[in-house]
Formats: sequence, C-alpha cells, structure tokens
Amino acid sequence: MSIKQWPEGERPREKLLERGAAALSDAELLAILLRVGTRGMSAVDLARYLLQEFGSLGRLMSAEVGKLSAYKGMGTASFTQFAVVREIGRRILAEELQESIVLSDPDTVADYLRFHLGQEKVEVSVALLLNRQNQLISVRELSRGTVAENTIYIREIVKLALDEYADSLIIAHNHPGGSPEPSQEDIMFTRRLAQAMSLVDVSLLDHFIVTSQTVCSFRQLGLMP
Repeated sequence: MSIKQWPEGERPREKLLERGAAALSDAELLAILLRVGTRGMSAVDLARYLLQEFGSLGRLMSAEVGKLSAYKGMGTASFTQFAVVREIGRRILAEELQESIVLSDPDTVADYLRFHLGQEKVEVSVALLLNRQNQLISVRELSRGTVAENTIYIREIVKLALDEYADSLIIAHNHPGGSPEPSQEDIMFTRRLAQAMSLVDVSLLDHFIVTSQTVCSFRQLGLMP
C-alpha cells in the first residue's frame, strides 16, 4: 500500500503539518526527505529498512556515497540531499553558538561538537576561539589524521589564539573508535596546552572528546588543570 492510500492522519507530511516535526519518528522524517520509495516499498518502508541497515539516522546521513549507492533506491542524489541536510544543521548550530555565551550554554557546545565531529571516520581536532565575554569568534580545524595518528602542535594553537585575538578557547577532538574516555596522552596534552596558553594570557576553558553518541568534558570530569 502506498502512503497516498494511508489514512490522512497517518501520512508523514499531514502528520507534520498537524502536530509538528517533533511528533514524527526518524523513519517518518526520513520518508519525507526521500519523497518516494522503491518497487514494493513505500517511502516509510524504505526509510525503516535503511535505518535498520545503518543502525541509526546519524550513520545513514553520514554514509559515504559508495556505501549509500549499494542500497536500492539510493545514489548520488540521496547522498547530496543528506549532505545538504547535515550542513544546514551544522550551520544553524554554529549560528546559535555564535550568538550565545558559551559557558552558560554547554549543551549547545556539546550538540555542535557532536554534529561537527561525531561522524568523522578519522580523528579531527578543532579549537573554539572565544572573546572576553565567552562568545564564539570562530571554529578552526587544528588537524586531521588517520584513526591511529593525529598530531597537534601546541605552538600552532598558541599562534592561532593570538592571531584571532582570543581571550579563551575550547579544544575538542573525536574518537572514531567510539569510546569517549580520555587517554593518558589526552590528559597530558591538555595540561601542557593549558600551561602554554597561560603564558600568553589566554585561558583553556575545556577539552571535549566527541563520539557519535556522546560528548565528554574534561572540566566535568575534574581533569582541567
């Protein structure tokens, strides 16, 4: 049965208009984005199938074009749609972060970092540079490496903070393997960076470790120097 034959109150688009997007399941939201299904599958059926295959909405939306194209009904057009949705979401969160006082809104910081780094396949490190009011100046990528190797030079972070006239900063990196637990190397690096930043009168406020599901704060763990 196609979606057009469903009772009007159960159709995803009508349900969205009547009750709002938050009332829709992941499959229903995805079905609206897909618009059509494939032979023998409605858009909702296809959405449910894809979510089951990929394990989550985030993994599906972040799938590489080659992997996505292996599934019936998926291809370059779907990949570009998903990429656009991800980027729009990231930019909206960046706007919210730019307008907020970062320290008073840690959940927005965590959401932004999870969206920005959570689905990366390699380790990526970023710095959030802040002004005296703890508002965001910019987000800068520090390094991008393989899953096993990612080198960040402290002197480059110090130079970046000075070039951007930052009064404080937050650093973050992802763990592609899935564990948010800080390593001993992460802890030692954070201590060395905090010491270096103090010499130029810039505060290191926090260090976040990001996975697709969670964000770990060094400050909340009591690990900040």
